[in-house]
Amino acid sequence: MADTFDDGSFWNKVKNFALKAGKEVIEKALWLYYAAQQPNTPAWARTVIYGVLAYFVLPVDAVPDAIPVAGFTDDLGALAAALGTVSMYVTAQVKTMASEKMKEWFGA
Repeated sequence: MADTFDDGSFWNKVKNFALKAGKEVIEKALWLYYAAQQPNTPAWARTVIYGVLAYFVLPVDAVPDAIPVAGFTDDLGALAAALGTVSMYVTAQVKTMASEKMKEWFGA
């Protein structure tokens, strides 16, 4: 699944569904995205990250995103599981980058 991830799909999904998905889902996705961009993140961790981000951007998943409220619960679960696996690469710098993007999209 990691080989189906691409930056354009990720940013489209995040921009189009940011309000619907909610801040928690988008924040976790951004943490992972920015962690994968860091040069010290090893290949195995990037594979985990890109795999879950590919799942996040795919239009078909376990719980369709179009379902109100429940649509992003599977995405949040998958993102949380990946974060548990690669948490050592989600640095303060990564969180700051995500926070800045969140402020840009959601305001204070």
